[in-house]
Amino acid sequence: MTTYDLGGSAVSETSSTPDSRTPAQIEADIKRRRETLAETLDEIGARVHPKTIVGDAKAKVVSNIDHTLGRAYVGVNRMVSDVRGQLVNDEGAPRLERIVPVALVVVGVVGLLAVGSRRGAVSSRRGGSLGSRRRKR
Repeated sequence: MTTYDLGGSAVSETSSTPDSRTPAQIEADIKRRRETLAETLDEIGARVHPKTIVGDAKAKVVSNIDHTLGRAYVGVNRMVSDVRGQLVNDEGAPRLERIVPVALVVVGVVGLLAVGSRRGAVSSRRGGSLGSRRRKR
């Protein structure tokens, strides 16, 4: 019975039968196996080379970032469309009954932030907070 090795050459199961190949065939088989082994080692060397590993890692990170940014863009775009749908009617005209309350809230928040930052600046120029001055009296 004949079996085949990993190189695809016929190998006898018993060592009692002589090899029927000629020396030239054996040399050609050895040469072919050396070339195959050299190619395999080159492929392994390229796969485990630090530049290849770093390049693969960079590509994976870039892919993940692109995917995340794409999802974020879709989410923001959807949110902007929803807000626009609330503030603009079907013809594209502004809905004043919705814009005015939103504008008032924005003005109020900006006003509170301005007053708060002004109080902080005044108290820091006076040398402390109002609470520290009250305790000293």
